[in-house]
Amino acid sequence: MDLEQEDALYKFLENSTEPFSLDEISAFVLTTSPKGEVSRVLSAGNKRSKKLAKEIDAYLDAKKIAFKKDNHHWVSRRACFETASFTITPSRQELLNGILIPGHRCVPFANPLTLPHRYKFYWKGKLGKSNILIPMTTTEAPPEELYPYYNLYGEEFAPQYIARDNAKNEEAFNADPYEDPPEVSIHSLDMRSIYRESAFVPGDHFVVRILNWKECSFEITKAGKDSWSFAEMEKWIECAEAGFDESFNKLGPGSSMEEQFAFAYWFGGKRMREVPSYSLEEYVFDKTNRIDIVSYGIETRCWFAGKEIPDSKKLQCFSLPPDRTLIEDILFNKNIPVSEFVILSFIKDAFFRKEKSPDQIINRLIPAIIHIDDAEWDLLTEFIYDSMNDFIQNYSMFKDRNAGPLRQRVIELHNAIIELSAKLQKGEIETTWLPRHTFIVLSQIQNHAAALLEDLAFDDAPPEMEIIAMENSLDSMVDTYTDIKELINTAMDNFRRSNLTIIHGGKTSDRLWQMIQISITGIDVWRRAIIPHDLNMKELHQFICIGMDWSGDLRFRFYCETSDGGKEYLHDNIQLGDIDFQGKKEIIYEYAKWTVKIIVMSSYQGEENDKPRYVTGEGNSPSENLEGPRHYKRLHDKNPQGFFYGGITSIETSQHELGSNFNQTEFAAGVFDLEKINNKLSTLF
Repeated sequence: MDLEQEDALYKFLENSTEPFSLDEISAFVLTTSPKGEVSRVLSAGNKRSKKLAKEIDAYLDAKKIAFKKDNHHWVSRRACFETASFTITPSRQELLNGILIPGHRCVPFANPLTLPHRYKFYWKGKLGKSNILIPMTTTEAPPEELYPYYNLYGEEFAPQYIARDNAKNEEAFNADPYEDPPEVSIHSLDMRSIYRESAFVPGDHFVVRILNWKECSFEITKAGKDSWSFAEMEKWIECAEAGFDESFNKLGPGSSMEEQFAFAYWFGGKRMREVPSYSLEEYVFDKTNRIDIVSYGIETRCWFAGKEIPDSKKLQCFSLPPDRTLIEDILFNKNIPVSEFVILSFIKDAFFRKEKSPDQIINRLIPAIIHIDDAEWDLLTEFIYDSMNDFIQNYSMFKDRNAGPLRQRVIELHNAIIELSAKLQKGEIETTWLPRHTFIVLSQIQNHAAALLEDLAFDDAPPEMEIIAMENSLDSMVDTYTDIKELINTAMDNFRRSNLTIIHGGKTSDRLWQMIQISITGIDVWRRAIIPHDLNMKELHQFICIGMDWSGDLRFRFYCETSDGGKEYLHDNIQLGDIDFQGKKEIIYEYAKWTVKIIVMSSYQGEENDKPRYVTGEGNSPSENLEGPRHYKRLHDKNPQGFFYGGITSIETSQHELGSNFNQTEFAAGVFDLEKINNKLSTLF
């Protein structure tokens, strides 16, 4: 599909209120095409129309912008949610202040293209009373007090939603990208008269009905906290559990949390989109033990509680459609997932550099480590040469004076990511040695960089405030790239040293050694370590406790999952090398309220003086006295309002759970002290 056809497709979807066939949407897309294109389709007969229908089918499936009802019919987001109802439960803080913050409350029932502060809410009130538009007011607070109202978009995106609420917020966040502003102002609903009129008390709900999905207008009514039976609420939870399970199993982590929620409500069926129900935030943060919010690269996703999101072995493409052009396909097959708009940004960069040769652009676009044959080079040269001739007439160095330097920096970052990814793909290091989600992190930075390049590809230069926001975003991406590259370099050094020990070591012993990864499920705390094959489970317990700064005095057990889904428990004296793994080489270690996954990785023959040791890791380990991952996260987030978090208002209120050695700065920063851990190990092993 071309751009005009894609625009037509989105226009169809935002106005569609009934299930539609591929023939119906294809016909609509064709009517918006230029007359010449329509004539060509008519002259080509049904064959061209069927081709377009297949392209649309693949596009909808890849972009996840509609729900597939059967092999021939789809349902738009609008058709799925416009007749639905859901609930909002105001927090105590909102009741005290007479407000309601829209934030993430309407996910996934609202048009994702509309920002929350532009929603319209109508109060139905008492029986027979006509709907009244609820006025907006403003709420001032430090950003960290407002983040919990936006976290279902992803914790990493909460600052962006608050910044985009108004121009002053955006200016405040842009002033220092590394520090939150002391205070911001957001739009909220003025609920004072409604709370009084309805005698609203903590625990009561609002039932929300969608009036117009496209325009994001909603009608709200009150439901008392005891209005619904336990059996009704349990039935809703049952549908929600099934919806999330099917969403994760069929779609994986997806491209965003909003997408995950939309498909969970689709797979959960009509009952999940009706009341009585819990609000999405209540369900995710308080009512379910089946799903959790976990780290996914530099972003967050919902996932099965206690399980890691599967890793990737190459860059992931989150933006390219399935109907790639020939040029896009050449680059995609080289693991460079960019659109032609990104290439146009490279061309504008060449103009800014006063370069005239397509070869210079190709050499910048494709690192030398990536092979490209003569035929592919010629096709790229032809495309770039023609594009340069098309765009040079409208290019102005003066107009590009602000965007040009920024574009150069983005291109440098993009090239560094592509080159680093290509080196890792060459097999110089076993991927099991790399930091977790290495390619996911690189993919996310690459996709953000590509999106910036697309924005900088057009003739109209962005306004100054937008340029500042882009520069701050780029600074953050560069910092993240620097961090992941440092972790990769450390992993590669450890890998090379281990291989040098195997090949060039001095005296070797008959003792085999194993690389393992130790991860606490439900939180982003992990370690990589080297241990001998003859280490038994009791010794492994001591080894892990030192790595996690636990006393080791609480109950523990090890087991492997069997091929039939059962558990085979491992006694204390069994050695690592004697375990009969029936599937993946994984061991589960349960200690107090914590579940730890141990992945057994590569083996090698060590030297006589080798000792068990940790080689890398991330995250400050939780206290063994905490009540598991959820409680850890609630303390780590330091939510000041006690919002959704069982009334925990500060770290100090749970100080006794954290131990006398608790360090708030290290806890918040996720400090992992490798030297300290290995020094302690050396006295015991």
